[in-house]
Amino acid sequence: MKNPLDALIDRMYAYNIEPHRLTPEKYGIPFDEVRIPAVDGGALYGWWIASTPTAPALILLHGWGRNLSRTLPYIEALYPLGYNLLAFDARNHGSSSPVQHPTVGTFSQDVLSAVAFLRQRGIAQIGLVGLSVGGGAVINAAGWDKSIRAVVTVGAISHPVALMKYEFSKRHVPDFVATFLLNYMRRRYGLDFDAIAPINNLPKAEADVLIIHGENDQTVPLAHGQALAAAGKPFDGAQGNKTRLWVVPQKGHSDCHTHPQFWENVSAFLGETLPVSS
Repeated sequence: MKNPLDALIDRMYAYNIEPHRLTPEKYGIPFDEVRIPAVDGGALYGWWIASTPTAPALILLHGWGRNLSRTLPYIEALYPLGYNLLAFDARNHGSSSPVQHPTVGTFSQDVLSAVAFLRQRGIAQIGLVGLSVGGGAVINAAGWDKSIRAVVTVGAISHPVALMKYEFSKRHVPDFVATFLLNYMRRRYGLDFDAIAPINNLPKAEADVLIIHGENDQTVPLAHGQALAAAGKPFDGAQGNKTRLWVVPQKGHSDCHTHPQFWENVSAFLGETLPVSS
């Protein structure tokens, strides 16, 4: 019989693992299905969308409880720009292999696995695009691998503890109970929340970073995006290695890409920090 505390935590963070139902074929975009070796011996399911061998590549990562089809609007918009694209399912999501306790840390490991996959294909110029928990993961990956050139996040988390405390508060869990549960998770699962906190890894990154956050985000509050922006290297138009924040007015957690200036801003950022040679 499962420990009652483990059962409670499992219920709080449960989600359905659902494979994708749509592919880039929806937009007439050719792609190859790939399997990417994962750090634990498992495999990540992905879509490889080739442009030219000399073009930079963008790795696209979904959020918690989703799968790679969540990135289809991004694939549709980014494909015409000439980038090689790699979208994949994080472990315990979509069609990828399971992992016992998925966290922003396991998502981050999966990003590095995808980076290694691209390097084996001879691609050195790599950018990352992550949504929600996936946004936190691509920040971590850029902090751990300083060769990453550019990072775009949408609704990224700043620290897993901050997000979990927010989730506990929404469920009216008293703060002392939340603290007890977090300490239990640290001991029980061997989690080092500070080590996998994007806010702690962002200052280590050499990449240019664009943090996008919806003004009305109720899933990952705007305070996360603001904290990340404050932790990054300050933006100065005359120098590289910058972190900038765009607060998207009147948008929430999953609809920022519908803002009329979204793709213009993302394209401009990528053109500046990870240009596709003509």
